Amino acid sequence: MEIIDFKTKLWIGDYALAKLQDLHNKHVFVVTDPFLKDNGINKQIEEYLKNSECELFTDIVPDPPIDKIVSGIQKMAEFHADTIIAVGGGSAIDAAKAMKFFGERAGDIKIEKFFAVPTTSGTGSEVTNFSILTIPSTETKVPLITDEIQPDIAILDTDLVMSVPSQVTADTGLDVLTHAIESYVSSNTNEVANVLSEKAVNLVFKYLEKAYKNGDDREARSKMHLASCLAGMAFNLTSLGINHGIAHAAGARLHVPHGRINAILLPEVIAFNASLDDYDAFDNETAKKYMYLANCIGEGTTTNSRIGTQSLIRQIKRLRQKLNEPATLTEYGLTKETLQENKQAICEGALNDQCTATNPKKVTFADVTDILAKII
Repeated sequence: MEIIDFKTKLWIGDYALAKLQDLHNKHVFVVTDPFLKDNGINKQIEEYLKNSECELFTDIVPDPPIDKIVSGIQKMAEFHADTIIAVGGGSAIDAAKAMKFFGERAGDIKIEKFFAVPTTSGTGSEVTNFSILTIPSTETKVPLITDEIQPDIAILDTDLVMSVPSQVTADTGLDVLTHAIESYVSSNTNEVANVLSEKAVNLVFKYLEKAYKNGDDREARSKMHLASCLAGMAFNLTSLGINHGIAHAAGARLHVPHGRINAILLPEVIAFNASLDDYDAFDNETAKKYMYLANCIGEGTTTNSRIGTQSLIRQIKRLRQKLNEPATLTEYGLTKETLQENKQAICEGALNDQCTATNPKKVTFADVTDILAKII
C-alpha cells in the first residue's frame, strides 16, 4: 500500500501574493534574500501584512550555514513569531525550514502557519519536506528531511519571477529537469510521482529556452514556475538519486551553483544508471523509463530503450548548450588539480548523502570516481 499526501496548499496565478492580506493580528517573520530587501516584492509583502506585526530577516546566503539558522531562531524568538513567510530562492526557503524545525524542537518558537514564496523556478522547496544545510567546517551539505518542515501554503505568483536573470533562469531550470528525471527513476517511484515528472520534463523542454532568451515571456515564466513545483511534488514523494548526492558533495566543496553542477552531471548519471556502455549489464527497466521521458519531450518516439536513453541524453546536452551552460567542471573554470584534491571527500560525501539511497542502481566509491572523471 502507498500513502500519497500533499500537505502544501497552492496559491497559483497572477496576484496570488495579494491573498496575504487575509492575515490579521499575526506576528509574521519574513525570511528573505538580502537583495530582495528593498525591492518591490518585500514592499508589497509589508503592505499586504499591514494588519499584522511584521519582522524582516535578510541575513541569508547561498547554501545556508548553521550559524545563520541559529541567528534566525534567536530573532524569531525575540519577535514572538507565530507565522513564517519565506521569500526567495531555495536558500531562503531552506533556511526558514531549518529555523522552524530547530526553533520548535528547542522550544523557542511555535509556528501556526508556514508560507513559502519562491522567486526562482528551480528548487521546488515550496512543496517539499527537504532542506539542504551547509556545515562550513567540514565543507559538507546535509539534507534535513522531515514532514515537520513542509510549508503549509506555497504562493506561486508569476510576477515574482519575471525579473530573474537569464543565467539564473538556466541554472534553476536545469535543476527542475534533474529533479523530475531523478524522481522518475528513483527506487521509491510511484505512478502519481511519474505523472508529475513527465509533465515537468515536457514543460522544461518546451519553455525553459524561451524563458532564458526572453525574460518578458510571461507564459514561459509561468510554465517554468509550475514545472518547478510539479517536480518538487514528485521528488517529495520519491526522493532523488546519485545526481543530487554528488551535486551536494561537490557543490559544498567546489562552490558550483547547484543547478549547474546538476546539469553537468545529468547525462553521465543517466548513462551510468542504465549501464549504457556495458551491453552485458545494460539495465533495460531503468532505460525504459528514460525512453518514456525522451518520448514525452515530443521529438519523435521509439520503443527501443537503448535508443531512447541515448536520445534523452542528446536532448539534454542540446538544451544545455542552448542555455550556454558548461559541459564539464573545467569548462566552468575549475582546475583539474582542484578536482583531484577534493575527489576523495566528494566521493565519500556523495555515498553518505540521503538522496543516493534511492538511486535506481547501487553506487560504489569507484562508480562516483568514474562519473567525476567524465565531467572533468
